Amino acid sequence: MKKIFAFLILISTNLFGQNVDIESYYLKNGMKVIFAPNKEVPSICFRIFFKVGGKHETPGTTGISHLFEHMMFNGSAKYKPGMFDKLLEENGGYSNGSTWNDFTNYWEEFNSDKLELVFDLEADRMKSLKLDNENLEQERYIVMEERRLSVDNNPQNKMEEQLYATAFVSHLYRQPVIGWMEDLKKISLEDCKYFYKTYYSPNNSVLILTGDFDKNQAKKLITKYFEKIPKAKIPEHKKIIEPEQKSEKIVNLFQEVELPSILIGYKSCSINDSDFYAMDLIANILGYGLSSRFKKILSEEKKLITEAYASQDQMEDKGLFKIYAQARGEKEFNKLLDEIDKILEEIKLNGVNPNELEKAKNTKVLEFFDAFKTNQALSFALGYYEILTGDYNNLFKVVDNYSKVSSDDIKRVANKYFNKQARTIVISKPVSDEK
Repeated sequence: MKKIFAFLILISTNLFGQNVDIESYYLKNGMKVIFAPNKEVPSICFRIFFKVGGKHETPGTTGISHLFEHMMFNGSAKYKPGMFDKLLEENGGYSNGSTWNDFTNYWEEFNSDKLELVFDLEADRMKSLKLDNENLEQERYIVMEERRLSVDNNPQNKMEEQLYATAFVSHLYRQPVIGWMEDLKKISLEDCKYFYKTYYSPNNSVLILTGDFDKNQAKKLITKYFEKIPKAKIPEHKKIIEPEQKSEKIVNLFQEVELPSILIGYKSCSINDSDFYAMDLIANILGYGLSSRFKKILSEEKKLITEAYASQDQMEDKGLFKIYAQARGEKEFNKLLDEIDKILEEIKLNGVNPNELEKAKNTKVLEFFDAFKTNQALSFALGYYEILTGDYNNLFKVVDNYSKVSSDDIKRVANKYFNKQARTIVISKPVSDEK
């Protein structure tokens, strides 16, 4: 195991030290630009991150960031509704976007000779998006239907939403990114115009270009299309300090499910905290693969579960360490929480064995290298670390950060974060159990 990890470190040193040509600079209006050229494949990925997401939304307008992700494809001053995707597809390209707690991002993958077309499309919707009641009502309906499908009619996602809404008291991570239904119904055109004017500005964005392009040509085109877009006055985003949780919270959900399940959230750390890497490795050791502790103990030995996972949030501010498990039945469910607690207590007391730790490190590093397989993946990774950590160069420290985690670190963070008084539990049971 140690030899494998050392080999992966060597690969990462060669990759980051020699083959990834990355450059960044700022336009006069405050937009940050990141270049990562790669001539191996004749295609380009354009991606733009806006520093706005669920945690920036005011109560009453939850979901407006995600709503805007939809509205951004519905026409601008130069291009009529539907033309954005039509022109891309006619030229062999495609596009998409996504919204998260800390950011919103959009991307296009296209042939190398269509760079100026994409710059024109993106700059036009950044400075002159079509905003009217017709656009708003159309996308409002679509997002509300998306919420019904992905949350209201999805028991596991409903548990996730309830977990964050209960665990967080002050921090706006408690708000669902897709928005509360009642808020989605009430977002006004004026709300949208303010949101667009304020947050979709060059000084609140990061433009990333990866793939087969000439840097000098790209710089000239970016200056031509983006530098004249005026900057905006962005409201100060004050960090909200979540108060310490001093008692366990338990929520019962009765849903249209056949089997009971449990979702546990421990107040944990930020991606910017050095503890993050040890906690992420614990999640891997608990829930990833056939040799994971949940698989071996809860499934094979105790025969209590049909499935289970663990994950550590990767957020700019402090998130949750989550554990989900679905029981095989009511009898098994009654034993499940105690057995999960025993597994965590064992790690708090004795840590993990060297083979488990090295396997988890190797797995995380291999996952990390997936970010460099495609232009799309690399552009996302660069923007992700730029937004969440303040510097895309932190991406290239990830392998080293995992390598430094010791068994003592595992024990230390387990004892620090796996405290029952700082956890929230959401229990999902069949509706028939409520009677």
